[in-house]
Amino acid sequence: MSADAEPAPPLFREELAGGAMWSHVVKRHTTLRLTDLEGGVNVGMLLYNADRLSERYNMPDTLKAQHTAFVTKGRVLVSDMGCALLSITEDTAGWHDTLGGHLDAAETFAKYGQRTYQEARNAFTRPARDSFLIELGKWGLGLCDIVPNLNLFSKVVASEDGTLAFDGSRASTLRGAYVDLRAEMNVLVVLNTAPHPLDPTPIYAPKALGLSVRRSLPPGPGDLCRASRPEAARAIDNSERFFL
Repeated sequence: MSADAEPAPPLFREELAGGAMWSHVVKRHTTLRLTDLEGGVNVGMLLYNADRLSERYNMPDTLKAQHTAFVTKGRVLVSDMGCALLSITEDTAGWHDTLGGHLDAAETFAKYGQRTYQEARNAFTRPARDSFLIELGKWGLGLCDIVPNLNLFSKVVASEDGTLAFDGSRASTLRGAYVDLRAEMNVLVVLNTAPHPLDPTPIYAPKALGLSVRRSLPPGPGDLCRASRPEAARAIDNSERFFL
C-alpha cells in the first residue's frame, strides 16, 4: 500500500454510550479512530505498553518534549520510558486536553447527585475513576496504575494567573469530528466517556463515542509526527527499537 493510498477498511467498529467505558489492545501499525457522534463528548484515556504494563503514558514528558500544553495532529503520546505509544495522524477537533484529569465518586456525586442503576438503569451516574478502575482490573492493574489522563475532544485554557477553565463553546461544532491515533507499540487503551471534570454543566449528560480500528502504514522518514520535533522522532525510534 503506497503512502497516498486510501485508508484501509475498518477491522471493527463500535459505539460507546455516554458514561460508558472500554479497553482494548490496539496493535502496532493499526490506527484507532475516535469520533464524536453527538457533539460535546469527552473521552478520558489512559495508555499502557501492552507488552510491558509497567510502562505507561507520561503527561509531563509528552508536553515538555513537544513544547505544548495540549495535543493535536502531529503530536506523539510518549511513555515514561521515552517511547511513542500513539501518534496523532489526523484530527478534525483540533485540541485535546492534557491537564484536567478526572473525577472520583465523591466529586462526581457532589457535582451531579447520585442516580443508582436500580433507579435509572443505564442512565445511572458513573464516575470516571470507577470506570477506569473497572477496565484496569480486567488487565491486572489498579488504582496505583492510574496516571494523569488525556481528555480527548475537550478544550481547557489557562488564564494569566494559571486558572484552568473549560471551553464549552465549541461542543456543538464537534459533531462528527474525529481523531486518528496510530499505535507505534501494542498499546492497551483504557477509556471512558464521563464528562470532563471542569465542564460547568450541572446536569450529568455524557455523550456517545464512535470507535474503529484499521490497519495503517508504519511511520516512514517523512512522517508528519516523526518530523514534528526531534524528540518525537526519538520516541518513535525508541518504539521501533523495542521490537528489534
